Amino acid sequence: MVINKKKKQTASKKRTLITSSYPDSIISEQFRMIQTNIKFSVAGENSKIFLITSPGDGEGKSTTASNLAITIAQQKEKVLLIDANLRKPSLHTFFRTSNTNGLTDILNGRISFYDAIIHTEIGRLDIVPSGTVANNPVELLSSPMMRDLLISALRSYDVVLIDSNSILDVTDTKLLAKQCDGVVLVIQNGKTKFEKAAEAKKVLEFAKVKLVGVVMNK
Repeated sequence: MVINKKKKQTASKKRTLITSSYPDSIISEQFRMIQTNIKFSVAGENSKIFLITSPGDGEGKSTTASNLAITIAQQKEKVLLIDANLRKPSLHTFFRTSNTNGLTDILNGRISFYDAIIHTEIGRLDIVPSGTVANNPVELLSSPMMRDLLISALRSYDVVLIDSNSILDVTDTKLLAKQCDGVVLVIQNGKTKFEKAAEAKKVLEFAKVKLVGVVMNK
């Protein structure tokens, strides 16, 4: 699955949600192809929770997660997008929402799952931002409350996408991947080294996590 960008996008975060701003664009069509390919890869399975990660930082995880979530929501499915990158969260900037309450606040028992949900104006897409900065992301993401949160989400949503940290840099992402039905690996043309991409694939295989797709960004 390849995303070709004919010309450089501006640094504006709003521009990165191109599937919302320009649903008839070539890039939006490519995201629809990615969605279709993921469906094919899990055909016959009851797979609904997918993690978006990459070998390193700055390779397009959040951009891909956001646009993929929008694409699925535009197909009339109810989608929840969770920002589980507790070290470098960014989804709240993409959607221009508050990050006062979110995932960490749910996992610390400060608020309920439903109180943290933010409804967007894009189809049936809701998001849960990362929330208050936490100094124990590994403990939070591996806690029984995280598993309970995902179970609650499946009662209300057709698809759950999780934006995460890079797979090679921290333990958080491996722990999350084990709780998901599949992983989408994002690599950036000209930035991601082949060795790092291969290492990321090995890490997922070692963790016995299903790789449902690879997205080449740019």
